[in-house]
Amino acid sequence: MKSTIQTLLAVVALVALTAVTASAQATATQSLNVNASVNSRAKLTLGAAAINFADADPDVSPTLTAAALSVDVKARTSAGASVTVTVLADGNLVSGSDNIGIANLTWTAGGAGFVAGTMNATVAQSLAGLTGSGDYSGTQTYSLVNSWSYATGSYTATITYTLSVP
Repeated sequence: MKSTIQTLLAVVALVALTAVTASAQATATQSLNVNASVNSRAKLTLGAAAINFADADPDVSPTLTAAALSVDVKARTSAGASVTVTVLADGNLVSGSDNIGIANLTWTAGGAGFVAGTMNATVAQSLAGLTGSGDYSGTQTYSLVNSWSYATGSYTATITYTLSVP
């Protein structure tokens, strides 16, 4: 009986040893490197494709004001990098051969980093100076000097907005 118990214990020990050995042989590890490329990106969205100034008596309304324009900026860049938005007109406001000097078009601005200014057709003017990556929102409200000296007509100009992200 003692021999049977010893044999039984030996068999149990052998089975346990085989299970541990088999388990250790079935385990393997391996490393995986994870790489992600994050590049600079920029996205500029204007709240409208055009603004309009309604006609008014220059004595009553010496300045015409358009509805506020939303300006949404999304930028991805390095920490502390300068993100800028500039505006540049293609020339004066023109109606046929008549024109209104583009410097008569000014704006106020709302939102952190957004600044007021006067339109120019030669040098891009700053609308926003921002820092680093982010989702920024501002408003721009254009005003136009209203004068009795303007010839009648429907005047237009194109303004180009440029978002720069290093």
